[in-house]
Amino acid sequence: MFLSKFIGLFSNDLAIDLGTANTLVIAKGHGIIINEPSVVAVKLEKNGYPKVLAVGQEAKDMVGKTHDKIRAVRPMKDGVIADFDMTERMIRRFIEKAHGRTSLISPRIIICVPYELTQVERKAVRDSAISAGAREVFLIEEPMAAAIGSGIDIREPRGNLVVDIGGGTTEIGVVSLGGLVLSKSIRVAGDKIDKAIVDYTKRQYNLLIGERVAEDVKINIGTAMPLEKRLSMSISGRSQGGGMLNTITITSEDAYEAMKEPLKEIAEALREVLEKVPPELAGDIVDRGIILTGGGALTRELDKFLSDIVQIPVYIAEEPLLAVAKGTGEALNNIDLLQELFEDE
Repeated sequence: MFLSKFIGLFSNDLAIDLGTANTLVIAKGHGIIINEPSVVAVKLEKNGYPKVLAVGQEAKDMVGKTHDKIRAVRPMKDGVIADFDMTERMIRRFIEKAHGRTSLISPRIIICVPYELTQVERKAVRDSAISAGAREVFLIEEPMAAAIGSGIDIREPRGNLVVDIGGGTTEIGVVSLGGLVLSKSIRVAGDKIDKAIVDYTKRQYNLLIGERVAEDVKINIGTAMPLEKRLSMSISGRSQGGGMLNTITITSEDAYEAMKEPLKEIAEALREVLEKVPPELAGDIVDRGIILTGGGALTRELDKFLSDIVQIPVYIAEEPLLAVAKGTGEALNNIDLLQELFEDE
């Protein structure tokens, strides 16, 4: 115990929100120090082994623009590790960047993971961090981190319901007395919404667009309900038939039509959780409402859309994009007091 505390004085412990779309790294005592896309750009060497060229924003800027010898890889898919080797290299680069390559002692790391990750997937996350240089690895589940990062006192004997819509998964959790009473994770979130926009544009306008263009549509004119004032933007792609490049104007009505099915799936998952809430906690949730976090929380009219369906007030957390990372960082700051929240080896 003494040795562990002594080492802790000289190591820079980290919290990592390892997301499908973005990875955020929090250093103990310094807050969020890295917030970059979960993307790795690699070049295939003559021996067939991929060499990492860039990680994060620099790598994302290469998506869709590389030649056949360079690939931009997203190692996380639907909230889980799709490419173990690339995930390990990405985590290693972020750890090196966080420490400025000067740390002499390996850090303890808390990593936020989706609730319904299998034991095999959880082991893959741990192994990636250990291989990347971590001394100890703890896992905290996303709904719990989102609740902490939203300012909820998770130790109270009162029910709170949080919906975190990330890139790969939507996490829904009911928190009370420092634990998850109920939780559900579905692999319908930002990426599926982007794909729905790609499919809609192909079907409706015969235009092939990439995921980055679809994401721009979602951010700039996306909406969960029809808007009183219609928004529009120009997008470019390739015509499906002749293959010619083309530019069209797409509206918020198009975005609404494209996004409504995945958003309905999220609403249905929320309804399923509410149907299982213990009566003792139901009143708390009705009184306090539902908290939205994650990038998806910024979707226009999503709070009203969900509220209309479940008939409970829905509120957007302050800084929803950072809620999970902030919660993971808060857990890092209180790692010795909140041991019961973590899973470790």
